[in-house]
Amino acid sequence: MEQISQRRMVSVIIPNYNYARFLDERIESILNQSFQDFELILLDDASTDDSKVIFRHYEHSSHITHICINSVNSGSPFVQWEKGFQLATGKYIWIAESDDLSDLLFLEKMVALMERDEGISVCFSGSILIDDNGQALVQDEDLWGKNKSKNNDGYAIFGGIDYIKHNLYWKNYIYNASAVLFRKDCLSGMMNSSCFKMRFCGDWLFWVEIASQGKVAEVYQKLNQFRQHEQSTTARARVSGQNIIEDMDVVKQIERKIPNLGCYRKMLRRGIFYKKIKRIEGCRSMKKRLYGGLKESLGGDVGSYLAERFNKNLSFIFPWILTASRDRM
Repeated sequence: MEQISQRRMVSVIIPNYNYARFLDERIESILNQSFQDFELILLDDASTDDSKVIFRHYEHSSHITHICINSVNSGSPFVQWEKGFQLATGKYIWIAESDDLSDLLFLEKMVALMERDEGISVCFSGSILIDDNGQALVQDEDLWGKNKSKNNDGYAIFGGIDYIKHNLYWKNYIYNASAVLFRKDCLSGMMNSSCFKMRFCGDWLFWVEIASQGKVAEVYQKLNQFRQHEQSTTARARVSGQNIIEDMDVVKQIERKIPNLGCYRKMLRRGIFYKKIKRIEGCRSMKKRLYGGLKESLGGDVGSYLAERFNKNLSFIFPWILTASRDRM
């Protein structure tokens, strides 16, 4: 299904697989946004539940420009992202994951900030974590700390390369796509990126590549609701060794992109990987494989781990010693 319409400011992409139980509420949270200049692209990855039926309920909405239903599952959420990008016509893109929800002011606030500064390539807000039933969880993934307290405007803007070096090198602080708005023109030249071939960590590498093309804006308001449940890609990644292999690939690509990271920072990053592998419960063969992957990919070994542990212990005494949390901008 495709409707012909004028170009909208924002292209909203909903990639879905077997989340029929969340779809109505998700779609309504988008259609009822205070900012209405958007197109809605619905993508289903061969769901076996009632997702396709629910999509059809919305096919006459003036916002919907595409409903694409795969006959065979693609095997990766990032393949669906790429498909949505090819269909999108807006100045900005919002990947609104099908199991999440959004504040009705999300687009209004995010678009306004990006329109004020054309140099911003990616803008993201905080998230309330919710359970399968939509109840808020105590867990906080934003950990804004000093940034929120010292920014009276409710947001901060950083240079993209610095943001990668001090933030995204350590972890994916842009942890949920549903909380992000980015410029479509940043996709130029990266449609063949290896991020689209990943299964678990493609979003991390994707944000690195987008951030490298401009500025990064953090909005210190929780305008998104990020659902946590056992069937989520995030939950599956935590019990799979493959997610660590992909993590190491992302770090390796960051090091190629930003040559001035320094030996000290790199050593600590390898030590963190070793620590993460060491703490995996059970499955000695998996751990052995991951240790080997770390050695081959980044040159990390038990020496890196011991150095990272020594550095961590010293950091309790000397507040100027580099750690991942202190390095965060």
